[in-house]
Amino acid sequence: MRYNNPFMSLLSSPSGARTAAVSSPTTAATSLICLLGTLTALGPLSIDLYLPAFPAIGREFGTGAEEVQQTLALFFVGMASGQLLYGPLSDRWGRKGPLLFGLLLYALASVGCALAPGAAALAWWRLLQGLGGCAGMVITRAIVRDRFGEVDAARVFSQMMMVMGIAPILAPFAGGQILAHLGGWRTLFWLLAAFGLGCAALVSAFLPVPERALAPAASARPAGILRTFAAIVRDPRFLVPTLILSGAQAAMFCYIAGSPGILIEHFGVGPQRYGLFFGANAAGLIATSQVNRLLLRRFSPHRIAGAGIAAAAAFGLLLALFSWSGHASLPGVAVLFFLLLAAVGFVGANGAAWAMAHQGRHAGSASALMGSVSFAFSAAAGGTIAVFTRTLHGDALRATGLAIALLAGASFILYRTHSHLASEAPLRVGEE
Repeated sequence: MRYNNPFMSLLSSPSGARTAAVSSPTTAATSLICLLGTLTALGPLSIDLYLPAFPAIGREFGTGAEEVQQTLALFFVGMASGQLLYGPLSDRWGRKGPLLFGLLLYALASVGCALAPGAAALAWWRLLQGLGGCAGMVITRAIVRDRFGEVDAARVFSQMMMVMGIAPILAPFAGGQILAHLGGWRTLFWLLAAFGLGCAALVSAFLPVPERALAPAASARPAGILRTFAAIVRDPRFLVPTLILSGAQAAMFCYIAGSPGILIEHFGVGPQRYGLFFGANAAGLIATSQVNRLLLRRFSPHRIAGAGIAAAAAFGLLLALFSWSGHASLPGVAVLFFLLLAAVGFVGANGAAWAMAHQGRHAGSASALMGSVSFAFSAAAGGTIAVFTRTLHGDALRATGLAIALLAGASFILYRTHSHLASEAPLRVGEE
């Protein structure tokens, strides 16, 4: 069957054309990358838009900060667990159907969040929201692996990060403005519901159904899915970069989870100004992701990822030392946060391309495992922040600095001890 669709050439052309699509971007290639970047923005937007609303949610429901933070933690649980379903199903039946289901579930759960009568209900709706929203993240990574080899995939992930990165720049600032002028925190979730429906409409209109399943022999039964997962996990060429990437993203999540307590409560930054700090740090993340595209002309993805995690470990250690020195200031903490996120920007796209390079037609399952491990690390990091904060008598700054230093440092050690794995040649596009 033929499709009169500008995206179809990207989904059905031979592997040589796929590489050229990135090296010499066409309108169709740019449109596809924008669509995929928009889908991956579901996660950051769902997190960052309501961060300034934490105090307001707590006041309305009469709960403390820990109860409100549970709404974020359960969202991450949903994002981590749901990917284990969407990845194998997209390998078996194609990318579009599972993607549309997830987007519609996300929109429905967003409506539930907007109508939640209490903190517990909000937390459970956030879990369901994560279960739906993760489809956009796991399946877009698989689509990129379907189309591109390792280096070109890293370039595409970098371009997607530029689109995706608009969310953390604008979302906290927009959230603060909505809280101040447009009806409170429930309005934020109505907007997320509309965004989810809009994404579903774009996917339905512009992403064609593939002519065949990528892995038609793959089992959709739990036992078969588990066997596929076990085979992927046993491959150190996948597991090592996935753990490195997950450690870096968990360190970034420590910043996300800890920044309201640090900037708003510790340093007295208002909710509207908080968005400006958050947006500046996200801009650094986007900038390094674009510098990454230039570096890929000379260096391999795994070498750039290694340099990024080394820098993140160094800045994490400096942040921990600064926060425990007794002389921490807002400018110093802001600069270290900026440098940390900029370093992480070199890890994300390259680590994902490195891990996915060897996975062939089971890219959906591999993407699911990568995303689940990453979000599980982030959820654990959120719990660690809460434990450290209680242990340190409410000192969110020291707790966050310590957690970031440990996570980034562990990822750097893992890279140093296993970087030789990247010397093995990856699969070419289309290979099993």
